[in-house]
Amino acid sequence: MPPFEGRRFWFAGIGGAGLSGYAVLAKAWGAEVAGWERVETPYLEHVRAAGIPFDIAEEPAPPPDWEVIVSTAFAGRVPGKSRAEFLVEIVSLQRSIVVAGAHGKTTTAAMIAFVLDRLGHDPGFLIGGEVPQLGGNARAGGGWLVVEGDESDRTVFSLRPEIAVITNVDLDHHTTFASTAELDEAFADWARCLAPGHVVWGQELGPVDVELSVRGEHNRLNAACALAALEVAGVDAEEAKPLLAEFGGVGRRLEARGEHVGVRVYDDYGHHPVETAAVLGAARRLAGNGRLLVLFQPHLYSRTLHLAREFAHALRTADLACITDIYAAREERMEDVSGKLVVDALCELRPGMPVGWTPRVEDGAALVAARARRGDLVLTLGAGDIDRAAGFIEELLCS
Repeated sequence: MPPFEGRRFWFAGIGGAGLSGYAVLAKAWGAEVAGWERVETPYLEHVRAAGIPFDIAEEPAPPPDWEVIVSTAFAGRVPGKSRAEFLVEIVSLQRSIVVAGAHGKTTTAAMIAFVLDRLGHDPGFLIGGEVPQLGGNARAGGGWLVVEGDESDRTVFSLRPEIAVITNVDLDHHTTFASTAELDEAFADWARCLAPGHVVWGQELGPVDVELSVRGEHNRLNAACALAALEVAGVDAEEAKPLLAEFGGVGRRLEARGEHVGVRVYDDYGHHPVETAAVLGAARRLAGNGRLLVLFQPHLYSRTLHLAREFAHALRTADLACITDIYAAREERMEDVSGKLVVDALCELRPGMPVGWTPRVEDGAALVAARARRGDLVLTLGAGDIDRAAGFIEELLCS
């Protein structure tokens, strides 16, 4: 019998990267599934394709007598089981590989699922990003279940997978952890709860010696983590390496969006200074002799408050940087905290650099498009709704 046969789940926030995947998996596992989302999102395409009904409305209205699963983004708006609690149950029902860490977990999880898929192991997966070669962000399968974990709300530390990957440890969620030392301790405590020899620590690995299709030294480190996890899962490294080389990447990870009038437009999800520096390095190599123009949207007030100068340090390697206001996501507004903190730090670190302060994404797109010229590479960057900026820029370049 399918694991969720006879159960009815209603997802509040079904259009998110996480809950959309959980809903698709729950339906495949035999449950009756429905949900709600406040606005249209790209992930709803997969929810529709799975035949799952949902409402788009300002307020959620869960049906009586259904199990309600609530996205972190809507915690407190509707009573129900948290995303974290539901994921604990999912991971307990199938042999699982959970990928955690500050940076690279989406790509690493996708690499693992891709290799297992191409080797015919029929993996299931729950990944926080689109994986075009696998047809989406989630799937049910009869083999390993590959899951992207999340330390932002300590969710991952409740999971008990057969194999765990910790890509790296870096303070990214300042409202959850007081220091890197506290985060280090939390990951170490989690690792001690798992089977000896079944935890892959990325910080102990060097970059994999494989010519990858995805660019950047950070992806060679992601591939090393994936390869180590696959070996623990029983996959021969020599079988896995050629398949890792074929992996084409995850959506919004230095994703080519188009080229117009000789200007190339790329989009990336990077939202931490370490990620920003890594993707700018890879984008600079792509730009060649052309200029690198960046439109950056900070994500979360707390992260921007604590890391504004670090963001500026990464962005100063661009030829032009334009900063929008903060995408608040799950946080309440913080007084006197805005994207201007990054602008001010950038102007201080690199006097004379062309820097734009455009609180609205649309205005930032217009500024960057107006400055772009043939041979340039434009990069839109951030974890909020900055992904829509690439389309604006392309329209303006063509007008």
